[in-house]
Amino acid sequence: MGLKVGLLGTGYWARETQGAALAAHPEIDFAGVWGRNAERTRALADRYGVAAYADSDALFGDVDAVAVALPPDIQAEAALRAARAGCHLLLEKPVAFSTEASGAVAAEAERRGLASVVFFTMRFSPRIDAFLRESAAVGGWDGARASMLMPALTTDSPFAQSPWRRERGGLWDIGPHALSVLLPVMGPVAEVTAVAGPRRTTHLLLGHRGGAVSSLALTLEAPPEGMHREFVFFGENGAVPLPDAGQEPAEAFGAAIDRLLHGVRTGEAEEPCGVGFGHEVVAVLEAAQAALERRATVAVEAAGSGA
Repeated sequence: MGLKVGLLGTGYWARETQGAALAAHPEIDFAGVWGRNAERTRALADRYGVAAYADSDALFGDVDAVAVALPPDIQAEAALRAARAGCHLLLEKPVAFSTEASGAVAAEAERRGLASVVFFTMRFSPRIDAFLRESAAVGGWDGARASMLMPALTTDSPFAQSPWRRERGGLWDIGPHALSVLLPVMGPVAEVTAVAGPRRTTHLLLGHRGGAVSSLALTLEAPPEGMHREFVFFGENGAVPLPDAGQEPAEAFGAAIDRLLHGVRTGEAEEPCGVGFGHEVVAVLEAAQAALERRATVAVEAAGSGA
């Protein structure tokens, strides 16, 4: 019998990525689904031949681990309750919308000795994982540049009607992906500057503790013709691009399941994409959001004074 896992969420990502990978994994007993909409919960449970739960706490009591595909604020609350029930955690990014919430989940998982993995999609590509490990070992990087100018909210993307993405934008949706590949090479962030640009683009400058500087441009509202995705590390080793992931999301989620299984079986706490790292990413996003809000306040005050 494999690890019993319950799925929280019934949206596109839960159906096509997490549910598909859980159902296909040979070492997982996909036990059930809980969602906020009872009809969609039943439909997804029927699709994969698992139980539909009306009560998430009942699901926590029946499984060893939970995979979560919910909006970040709802995820954080559910993950904390799941951890208190003793469930290992396979979470989406960002873990939460605040460090208070992400820190509470991280602390509970650590206190109970639970395995945790946050699904930063690119980090579960063997190509990218090898590149990041080698680049971090080599060192000598002065900075990095990340551009994720995506048309997710301006096309018929399956995420186009996501309320939290429309409210929070690229900083909180694709910003975690960018940070997940920059931080392992460039190191922890000591300083954050953020400026808002056209098409709700967030431009970030990150000062890393070692002195390197990274720049990021993030939006979900790029025109289709302006879509651009690039990651480049530069320094004494030249300018080196991040390789293509070379896999589909469901395959990457299967690799995330493998990592969770490893953590459960070995009890090792040093998972590179664990909830502790997820909390670190939320701290950078929170600082960036605060920087944007400070600039907006300054702009309003300047306009009011006639400056």
